[in-house]
Amino acid sequence: MPEKILIVDDDLDTLKLVGMMLQRRGYSIVAAVNGTQALSKAASERPDLILLDVMMPDLDGFEVCRRLRADPLFASVPILMFTAKAQVDDKVQGFDAGADDYLPKPTHPAELLAHVKALLGRSKPAATVAPSQRARILAFIGAKGGLGTTTLAVNLAVLLANKRHDVILCEIRPGQAIGSFLLGINRPSGLTALLQKPRDELDARTIEKEIVVHSSGARFLLGSADPHDYALLKETDRLEMIIRRLAMMTRFLLLDLGSGFSLSALRILPLADQILVLLEPVRYTVLMARSLMADLEAAGVSRNKVDFVLANRERSSLQMARSKIEEMIGKPALGSITPAPELAFQSAENGVPLVLHDPNALISDQMRQLADRLASKALA
Repeated sequence: MPEKILIVDDDLDTLKLVGMMLQRRGYSIVAAVNGTQALSKAASERPDLILLDVMMPDLDGFEVCRRLRADPLFASVPILMFTAKAQVDDKVQGFDAGADDYLPKPTHPAELLAHVKALLGRSKPAATVAPSQRARILAFIGAKGGLGTTTLAVNLAVLLANKRHDVILCEIRPGQAIGSFLLGINRPSGLTALLQKPRDELDARTIEKEIVVHSSGARFLLGSADPHDYALLKETDRLEMIIRRLAMMTRFLLLDLGSGFSLSALRILPLADQILVLLEPVRYTVLMARSLMADLEAAGVSRNKVDFVLANRERSSLQMARSKIEEMIGKPALGSITPAPELAFQSAENGVPLVLHDPNALISDQMRQLADRLASKALA
């Protein structure tokens, strides 16, 4: 079946010339003469590539590109900006809007064809899911550090994989990541490598090469424990692009965001279908969690997407009652994890997730219950 290209241009002569040239090369062509029609044609035709003019009378190409990238169905569809505007600032604006490539008008047919072939070639990942099966994105964030956010995320990924769910965990903690230690994986950080690549190289095939497959079947895009890599957290555009690509490569995408409300978290959390806030039953941590949830709501994240999990680290006499915490937060806890310091230490030392190190432990059972709730909610 020929690859389908959507050409968007209010200049009918350009539309015809480019369309005929590509049609002769064996491509299937769909045309739109303005931005509104482009969005409609993209939704109905599902093109493999979009050639997008910038200067249009209703929605300009930058706005069309932003709207397409906001839709998970078009997160990985290559977009080539095709325009008479060739200033550097315009190119930067195009890339910021989510374009994969940029060509000025007029362009020689051979050059355009070369760019089209390159974009279509890069957009064929080694392993993807159908667009209608975009991953359910689960984000994990701690109300404060030291609560075991990564431990929870890693073990839930393993449990979901054991239930034959296709799952990828992306550890968005460059410079502070510990996932490799919990999994017994000794290799450079895949996320660090990707965050240093040019945007136009961040296709699914390149991302797949950096993913580690665990013996449980879960796949991991790991962060780095090298402190100097923390600066990569500012690469929010690349992070968002990587996450959008990952969402088309699996059924469950788990995001470990560590603790606190960083700029990267602000950019990424709205993409999540469900956000799990980890907190301990201590008043100041509960207040921090409540403040975090308020910040999420202010950022446009629906309160219905946000749940919380209790991480109990002290004996019950030193904890707030669960009912009081639920009253302060304004919703019931999704789950509760009891302390298991010796098991956590042994599993980390051996590089084996604790649900595999001791499947019969109470904490393993609690995590299994939480994984089942998350899977049931996703498949409902």
